[in-house]
Amino acid sequence: MTMVDSFEKIPVKIHPDLKAGSKAVAQQIADLIRDKQKKKEKVVLGLATGSTPKTLYAELVRMHREEKLSFKNVVTFNLDEYYPISNNSLQSYNRFMRVNLFNHIDIDPKNIHIPNGEIKKEEIKEHCRQYEKMIQDAGGIDLQILGIGNNGHIGFNEPGSSVHSKTRLITLDNSTRIANAYEFANISEVPRLAITMGIGEIMKAKKIILMAWGPGKAPVIKKSAEDDDTEHVPASLLQNHDDVTFVIDEAAAAELTRIKSPWLTGDCEWTPRMIKKAVVNMALKLKKPVLSLTNSDYNEYGLSDLLVEEGDAYEINLSVYYMLRDSITGWPGGKPNVHLPTHPERSEPYPKRCVIFSPHPDDDIISMGGTFQRLHDQGHDVHVAYQTSGNIAVTDEFVTRFLDFAVGFEEIAGIDTKKSGKILEDARKYIARKKANQTDTPTIRAIKGLIRRCEAKATCRYVGIKEQNIHFQNLPFYETGSIEKKPMSEKDIKLTMELLRQIKPQQVYCAGDFADPHGTHIVCFNVVLESLKRIKSAGDEWINECWLWLYKGAWQEWNIEEIEMAIPMSPDQVMKKRFGIFIHQSQKDMVPFQGSDSREFWQRAEERNEATANLYADLGLTHYAAMEAFVRWHY
Repeated sequence: MTMVDSFEKIPVKIHPDLKAGSKAVAQQIADLIRDKQKKKEKVVLGLATGSTPKTLYAELVRMHREEKLSFKNVVTFNLDEYYPISNNSLQSYNRFMRVNLFNHIDIDPKNIHIPNGEIKKEEIKEHCRQYEKMIQDAGGIDLQILGIGNNGHIGFNEPGSSVHSKTRLITLDNSTRIANAYEFANISEVPRLAITMGIGEIMKAKKIILMAWGPGKAPVIKKSAEDDDTEHVPASLLQNHDDVTFVIDEAAAAELTRIKSPWLTGDCEWTPRMIKKAVVNMALKLKKPVLSLTNSDYNEYGLSDLLVEEGDAYEINLSVYYMLRDSITGWPGGKPNVHLPTHPERSEPYPKRCVIFSPHPDDDIISMGGTFQRLHDQGHDVHVAYQTSGNIAVTDEFVTRFLDFAVGFEEIAGIDTKKSGKILEDARKYIARKKANQTDTPTIRAIKGLIRRCEAKATCRYVGIKEQNIHFQNLPFYETGSIEKKPMSEKDIKLTMELLRQIKPQQVYCAGDFADPHGTHIVCFNVVLESLKRIKSAGDEWINECWLWLYKGAWQEWNIEEIEMAIPMSPDQVMKKRFGIFIHQSQKDMVPFQGSDSREFWQRAEERNEATANLYADLGLTHYAAMEAFVRWHY
């Protein structure tokens, strides 16, 4: 047994990203199906829903189309379903499975089994009993696919569920309802009940693969794989299964001991980055400034090997302190006319052409508002590219409010209001009859997009950005009118390449916040990255001088040991940023689809920026009011 095994009680396979992880799981499923086909046997799959398996199902669909993978011998049983819910509802797992998998493969509809969210309540117990009997009659589940909730739930087995629990109707934990709120207009619409396969039934599967993607899943993956098994973390009960594997990406692996504290698992290569990580984490845990750490602290924290390799604590402390100090700068575009070899950015050229890519029309001011203003104030040629319209995040009330204003303005100006009045009347009728989660008409979507465009323009004027430097891309992947977006397309990439070639920037800022619950940020990032790579491959000379900096959005912040450029802000600058965020009135007070965080975006931004500044101060650096943080991405 290796030391890594002694920490992880469940085998964990770490892949670079969700695409690679999903592809590996899809290959295992395909191998199992084909093996059973050769034996002329059926294969029984247990399937999960939610955002986690979407890429897996897309890969299985691709294998069916391109590699002739047949599903004629496949029988499926889904884990769960909301209750009560129509099978055709936008959020139902019945519909999810049809849209993401079943409608695109050659599976026999008779072989598909999903709990029924439409059944009468008095019939649920018998329905659940029959569901388990059907699994048993099919020969049991050969391979069960699982996701995992932030509270450790598998299926909808919430904390406290017994290892022997049966398929049943359960009450959803509030944290689960909040986590799933991104699928609904607001938390009140999320069902409070669900039908779920029990942990006892899940444990009967011959093989289990649990998948998890993204930094939000990192803490619960650590609890499930390394800590003691407990019903308070249902996924940890999988430690008692004979054949279970966790398949995760690097972000979800962040809290595992071999990733977070690799020096505790055996040999460790002490690179400057690793030294910074170890010392910073030790200082924060011991609540000591970096320069106050002693040899005894290193030994007690498990860093005696670092002392042996690098020498006395004093020298290591100084080295890490300088790394932290040199990441702090008030000059995000580089300080002109000086030679600073340790500065995060180059002094030349000055001024720089900068492009801030903003996934939604407010991410620029929310995520890097202080840096945005400073780049402009320091004389750089700043462009902003709003990648999507952000139209689904505007409430219906805002549509009628702005239409009322438009018609009233025309009346005051003496303009014929026949056409605009008709639009207003039609909009009011549509909104009055609109059903929950109904997709807006193109006209309503266009109005909502216009509202956000006007707010974005006003923000740029507030900062001082020229009109010709404001770019609205309206990338096609976003324009579905619903929460669910299309994948990145060739058109998205071409639009972005055209803009980059037009501006020829020396600096690009892009959202690196992949915890955005709707997936928009990761698609926007991939579009920019693919565009930069293609331009580089094409040999455009200017691209060699173009640096890519990533900011985090409203959902999270970089770990302090990762930060390569930290821009301090004074109390006045914090207030200026707040007023810039306030310009986005459609996103204040009540925002549809805002995820699991009930705070307004300006509150999230301020608290996050203040927390970053406090961490630097705790480590012994100057205490600023707030800081915005960036990491450079090498492409």
